[in-house]
Amino acid sequence: MFRYIVRRFLIMIPMLILISILCFIVIKLQPGDFTTQFLTDPRITPEMVNQIRERLGLDEPAHIQYLTWVKGIITRGDFGYSFAYKRPVQELIWERMGWTVAVAAATIVFTWVVAIPIGIYSAAHKYSVMDYVLTFVGFIGVSVPSFFLALVLMYIHLSLGGTAVGGLFSQQYIGAPWTWGKFVDLLKHLWIPVIAIGLSGTAGLIRLMRGNLLDVLGAQYVTTARAKGLHPRIVVYKHAVRNAINPLISIFGMQLPELISGTIIASIVLNLPTMGPFFYDALLNSDQYLVMTFLMLSAFMMLIGNLIADILLAWSDPRIWYD
Repeated sequence: MFRYIVRRFLIMIPMLILISILCFIVIKLQPGDFTTQFLTDPRITPEMVNQIRERLGLDEPAHIQYLTWVKGIITRGDFGYSFAYKRPVQELIWERMGWTVAVAAATIVFTWVVAIPIGIYSAAHKYSVMDYVLTFVGFIGVSVPSFFLALVLMYIHLSLGGTAVGGLFSQQYIGAPWTWGKFVDLLKHLWIPVIAIGLSGTAGLIRLMRGNLLDVLGAQYVTTARAKGLHPRIVVYKHAVRNAINPLISIFGMQLPELISGTIIASIVLNLPTMGPFFYDALLNSDQYLVMTFLMLSAFMMLIGNLIADILLAWSDPRIWYD
């Protein structure tokens, strides 16, 4: 297993290089650059715009800009300079990385803790009243956009007299040192984004778990286990669930980058200090090095997530082994 993990990390290097080249090409294909926004300002002359482009290095050929960016990463750990924020990119990323991972981790825990038991119950009680109800709720969860659900939850919370909506902290706790009161305030704010962002994934996992478990429950070895007189709970949880959950573990590797990049609108609506809105602003401003760093970070998290999923698959199923 150790050699397999080392080999996977070595494979990540050329993959990340290829991804970085493709991302840089896509970014450069869009018309204009960061200085294009200054052309509509009557106070700034074209000569001044050219001076800004020269100072930022945007007058260089695209391949020179890419090689300069890569050289800075390899030699100094420098991911470039944000044109819009006028700060190093790594500082901006690290400021929001902690809260991004915290919100994403809480959402993933909520998704799995809720989805797996409901999916098992729905499959074990096929075509019952609760199965139909849970299936209907699953369809709603998949179809409702996360940003719309966030607005609905905020409205319900305010209608019931609540005040902790938007952001992750109340005004008096922003920038304050950690105390028990600040932690409780975080929990009061956190439940809305966790439910709003995680409900769609929860509904999808419920349907996937139900479908996989129904297929496994019809297998011959499950029929044999029932014929031996084993308790139905042992048949379901010890024999069927262990095989039905494998496809869900494979999906786990894609959840973290999807939560970061796929919930931008919901994060904007909820005013979350995460990387999603940050990435959106960088795209609007053509802040190429900030966009590149975000895309590379998402790709790296995807690769790491898939590696973790493969390790979990080998741990959960003894039949799976990696040389």
